[in-house]
Amino acid sequence: MATRTAGAVAPRSEQELLLRGERLGRAMIRARLLEEKLGSLYRAGRIVGGVYLGRGQEALSGAGGVALRKGDVFAPLIRDMAGRLAFGEPMEDALRAYLGSRLGPMKGRDGNIHRGDLSRGILPMISHLGAMVSTVSGVLMAKRMKKERGGVGLTCVGDGATSTGSFHEGLNLAAVERLPLVVVVADNGYAYSTPRERQFACVDLVDRAKGYGVAGVAVDGTDPIACGEVLHRAVERARRGEGPQLVVGTLLRLCGHGEHDDGLYIDSTMKSSGRGRDCMQVMGDQMKKMGREKDWLSWREDAFREVEEAVAKVSAEPVPDPFEEDWRATQMGSGTEVLGSS
Repeated sequence: MATRTAGAVAPRSEQELLLRGERLGRAMIRARLLEEKLGSLYRAGRIVGGVYLGRGQEALSGAGGVALRKGDVFAPLIRDMAGRLAFGEPMEDALRAYLGSRLGPMKGRDGNIHRGDLSRGILPMISHLGAMVSTVSGVLMAKRMKKERGGVGLTCVGDGATSTGSFHEGLNLAAVERLPLVVVVADNGYAYSTPRERQFACVDLVDRAKGYGVAGVAVDGTDPIACGEVLHRAVERARRGEGPQLVVGTLLRLCGHGEHDDGLYIDSTMKSSGRGRDCMQVMGDQMKKMGREKDWLSWREDAFREVEEAVAKVSAEPVPDPFEEDWRATQMGSGTEVLGSS
């Protein structure tokens, strides 16, 4: 299969750019402001467990969520707040997982990163180390057996996950079966604190697509417009039956591995390089060039109000009561929608 490289890709039409750009821009801003609030809540002792932020990955993650549609399957990871929100996860449900509300889809359990909502097609994360590649492939196989057509599955991994057996087995299966799977690799240069030269010997991770027999595309993960176009096209190709798509976005995690980690191991030269750009700043500059700076600022104001209102609402909600709670995570009774199917 051909390997493609994409930089600042020209959109198909100005109207398409405006519509897709607004969805992506709003998702990026909502994710950034929500995660800034989550960081504050964590430091205030209001969140149990770790908090892992997607600062710097909002463009790549959000573009994946924007490219999908109802009926598709999305398996986000720990830094995919933007993708989740773009795909339709309510901000309140995200907060319910972090603050332990019993009113969310996970009913106040399973921690804050293993959350999902099968009725929306969002799979709860099992592991961020490649496990969701085979999980999404399994869902797509099940849809095929049920004669369901037109759906796409998308999951995200980091560069470190591409070195795991789970990643290899899942992508190999998807390639052999030509499943409509899109795997987005956020190549941030580190597997936690292990630099890329100690992870793999290939020059670029997108080169691995050839070995699996799938299409591969490289994109500047700091460029929102490029991410939006590349992910849109990758999802379209998968939906047309062209088999799995591997999209590798080059970027840098602009924070430590988690809020407990200061990230001092990150090379300063990498921070000052092109991959160290903040996609939020890039998006702001792109909006300004299009004469839409006021829209950008308006979206930010809207997102700020939404975050504050959601935190206030969820903070007042009850936590699980072990004597009353129905601990089943998924109810398969009649009338319940699962993965977009009735």
